[in-house]
Formats: sequence, structure tokens, C-alpha cells
Amino acid sequence: MASVDIRTTTGATAGSVELPDAVFGIEPNVAVMHQVVTAQLAAARAGTQSTKTRAEVRGGGAKPWKQKGTGRARQGSTRAPQWKGGGVALGPKPRSYKQRTPKKMVQLALRSALSDRAAGGNVVVVDSWGFSGPRTKDAKAALAALGVAGRVLVVLSRDDEVAYKSFRNLPDIHPILAQELNAYDVLCSDWVVFTPATLPTAPEAPAKAPGATASAAATPAASAPGTGTPVEPAGTPGTPAEAPADEADASTPPAEERPAPEGGAGE
Repeated sequence: MASVDIRTTTGATAGSVELPDAVFGIEPNVAVMHQVVTAQLAAARAGTQSTKTRAEVRGGGAKPWKQKGTGRARQGSTRAPQWKGGGVALGPKPRSYKQRTPKKMVQLALRSALSDRAAGGNVVVVDSWGFSGPRTKDAKAALAALGVAGRVLVVLSRDDEVAYKSFRNLPDIHPILAQELNAYDVLCSDWVVFTPATLPTAPEAPAKAPGATASAAATPAASAPGTGTPVEPAGTPGTPAEAPADEADASTPPAEERPAPEGGAGE
């Protein structure tokens, strides 16, 4: 588990914090990041472009000239696609560009992006911003003391309203809430700056039911279709598949001792 120094707004070191390997130490999945970013950019499209078909263009109700005898090609309307001012054939219509992306894929893309920035040493943790008031000058001086340059993603909590107002006027700084952290903004930034309150933590393992064993949970008993009763396989004790030959019904006589049926074919 890697660790980074906790810095102050003046650049001094105020301790260290460990970065969980489950979030900052995985192998980046480039294919998943590409698919998630593509879906996010597609969902941002308005999809309001629209053209009119020949049925929606005003006019063109009368036939331009008669069908035969003029020597010209037959025409039924001046609003057909081949006419100037006519409708558009197969033109764009309002639609949604959203793509369905599974939640686990979105989470994997975010962890891959954070792991890529952590591998390059571009993750910074600040103890607190501590601005007395919203001043862009103070925010710019704090970033210079931290040694970050270029495009910077500043992850804030809802209580950091003063810091948000201080960073929002800087052109290369993108302040964002911790709940809105996504792979696209991480990949678009050269540096990612957290506070201890906004630093992502490792996901918790699902709790096991008390008294349940691993073997019972892994191999549940099979049940009959439509019932909840366990099905015992053939040959298990208590329900033999078939009775042994020596324990057959004694009331049934052997085949040679049975009386011949009356009115047989030989009579």
C-alpha cells in the first residue's frame, strides 16, 4: 500500500496517509476507461438537431404541372427532397445518445484512472485549505506552494464552499465535489488534489451471515422445480432407488408357478 505526504497550503509536510491498493494500485484497464469516457461524452450531447421532411415543409400541396404532355419529368410536389426548399430525406431527428454502462464498469474506470495518476506521482493530499475568504490569489498561491502545474482537479467536500469559490475562476483548475468524481475528469487533469475527507477509501467486503459456513454457502442444496424441498439423489439411505432382489414381495409367486390363463390359444 503506497503512501503520500499530507501537505499544507504553504507546502510543508503535516504527516502521511496510505493510498488503498484497491483504488490507487490496480492495473489500469484501458478498454474500460475508453468505453466509459465515450459513454459519458455521448450522454452529454443534447441530441436536439432536427430537419423537416417533405410532410413537414409548408406548401407544395398542388401538383406543379400535369402528369403528361409537357415533356418534363413528372412531379407531384415542390416540397420533394430534390426541389430547392423541399424537405430533407433521411435527415437527423431529436434523439438520445445515452449508452447503458454498468456500475461496476464505471467504478473500474475511475479506479483505473486514479491508479494511473498515482503511479505517476500526480496525487496530492492537502490537510485543509483554510482560506479566510474566497480569494483567487490565495488559491493560486496554494497551488504554487504545492508544486502542481497544468490542469489540476481539486476534489472538495460540500463544506469547502470558500475553497470552491477561490478555485472556480482559475482557467486550468477544475473544482469538483467528491460525489461527482469520475474517470473523464481525472484523465483530463495532470494532477488530482484531495483532502483527507475526500480521499477515496477501499470498498468494504460483504458481511457474512452469522453461523454460516463457507461450504454451505458455496454449495446450496438443490431443490425440485417449483418446490423448496431438497431433492435426494437416487440410492441415498432412507429412499432406495429399487428394492434388492432377495427382499422382493414374497406374495408374488415365481413365473413358473403361476397358473396358466384360461381360454388360451391352445384350447
